[in-house]
Amino acid sequence: MPSQRSLKKSVLSLLSGSVPAEILSELARHPPQSLLNALFSGICHADQLTRWHAITAMGVTAARLADQDLEAARIVIRRFMWSLNDESGGIGWGAPEAMAECLASHPALAAEYTKILVSFMREDGFYLELPALQRGLMWGIARLAQVSPELLHSWQAPRYLLPYLESADPIVCSLAARALGLLRVVAAAEKIKHCPQATVAFPLYAEHRLTTVTSGQLIREALAALATASG
Repeated sequence: MPSQRSLKKSVLSLLSGSVPAEILSELARHPPQSLLNALFSGICHADQLTRWHAITAMGVTAARLADQDLEAARIVIRRFMWSLNDESGGIGWGAPEAMAECLASHPALAAEYTKILVSFMREDGFYLELPALQRGLMWGIARLAQVSPELLHSWQAPRYLLPYLESADPIVCSLAARALGLLRVVAAAEKIKHCPQATVAFPLYAEHRLTTVTSGQLIREALAALATASG
C-alpha cells in the first residue's frame, strides 16, 4: 500500500484531471478512509477545477464510507462543521460545498445533517458571516435541492434563503435565487425580480462541469424555473 504522503500526492494530481468519471473510478480502487486527508486538502485547493473535483469526490467517498461505517462518515461531517466554527481558528474554505455534496450523496447523512446545513443560514444558528463562505453555502443548498428538496423544505430553508436576495454581494444574491428556483419557491419570484442587476461573471460548478456564468443569468434562470412551476 502507498504511504499517506504518496497517496495524497497522487490523489491531488488525479483531481487536476478533466474527466470526473475517470477520477472517481480511480479513487474507487482505494478504501474510502484512506482518501480523506487528500480530499480535505483538495477542497481548499487554489486551482478551481481541482477544488471542485475534490468536492465531488468527497461526496462519493463519504457515501462509500457511510455504507461501511456510518459513524465514520458522521465524523467527516463533524469535521466540516468544526472547520466553520470560530473556535477552530480556520476559515472553512470549501466546507459548506463539500458538506452539502456529502448530504446529496447519501440519504442517511442528509436525514441527519440537513438541519445543520440550513442552520448556517440562520442568524440564530451557526450563521456564516463571510460572503465567500455564503457563496459556498448557497451553492450547497442548491446542490441538495437537486436531490432532497423535501428535506430542505421541512427545515424551512426557503425562509432563510430569502434574506440573501438582499445581499450586497451579487454572487451570493444570484446563487440564493438559483437555490429558490430549484426549490420551486414560487412566492420568491417577486423578490428575485428586485435583486441587484449588476452583472458579475463567476465560475459555477454544475453537472460535473465548471462554466462561467453571470449573476444576471442565474437570476433570469431562477425566474424562468419559477414561472414554469407556477404554470
